[in-house]
Order: sequence, then structure tokens, then C-alpha cells
Amino acid sequence: MTTPETTSDRARREALALVASLEEQEARLVFPAFGNDDAWRLGSLLVDMARERKAAVTVDIRHGEQQLFHFALPGTSADNDAWLARKARVVSRYGESSYLVGTRFRAKGRTFEDSSRLDPDHYAAHGGAFPVRVGGTGVVGSVAVSGLPQAEDHALVVAAVERFLAG
Repeated sequence: MTTPETTSDRARREALALVASLEEQEARLVFPAFGNDDAWRLGSLLVDMARERKAAVTVDIRHGEQQLFHFALPGTSADNDAWLARKARVVSRYGESSYLVGTRFRAKGRTFEDSSRLDPDHYAAHGGAFPVRVGGTGVVGSVAVSGLPQAEDHALVVAAVERFLAG
């Protein structure tokens, strides 16, 4: 006799499947190089895509600790800037997207806030910050969006990186 699947079991199973998908994205979306002009072009592309979708978001691109691009569309606030900084710190610390980091904790039945031992006022493992990974070098920065639900923030960044790299 099998026992019925609990809601928490289902949530963990779904989180594990999402982890695999997010890991595939990060393995695939690697930049050949990344400099200040690339940040400008990628950031501008993200802003254009957000406008097309009528998405009120703030966009942030960093190389290391240096902010190379920042733009806030109408309908955003300083709260979005705080979210961006917290998500970017997760990418910097873990070398992975903020969504992947948070999803890994959920896959283990835990939360990032309770289990990471990091100050939630400084770190947010919510979707929207993606590593700028350069082939042969590793993670050199992050590209991030804030203003939508976390899965949508992440999806917008991934779509922009995909378009940028295909371009």
C-alpha cells in the first residue's frame, strides 16, 4: 500500500524539478565576455522588453560590486532598489541565481530566511537576479529585475539574456 503524497512532499518534488531547470539555464547562458558596453546593451534590452510587456520593473546590472546599469520604469519605487541589492548579494555570495538559491532551500523543505544564517535585510533568495557568468572565468556580476512576482522577474531576465546572447 502506498501512502498518499502530502502537500509538502509535492512542493519539494516540484522544487527539485525547478532546480534542474534553473541549473540548465545557468549552464547554458554563459557570456563569451562582459564589459561596460555589454551591460548598457543588455540593460537597454531589458528595459525595452519590460516596456513591451507593460511591466513596472527596475533593472540593475553589476560587475562585481560596481553598478554598471540601473533604470526604474514608472510604477516602481525605492523598495525595488532594496530588493535588487538584496538579490544581487545572493548571486555574489552563491554564484548562482537568487531564484535557484531560494528554490534549493525550498526543495529541502526549508526557507532561505530561516536556514541560511544570513541577514534577510541584506540577502533575498527570491527570483530576479541572475549571474553574469563568463566562459573560462566564472561569475563576474549579476543582472537583476525587481517588480514582478519572483518567477516572472526571473523569466524576464532569462529571456533578455537569451536574446542578448543570440544577438
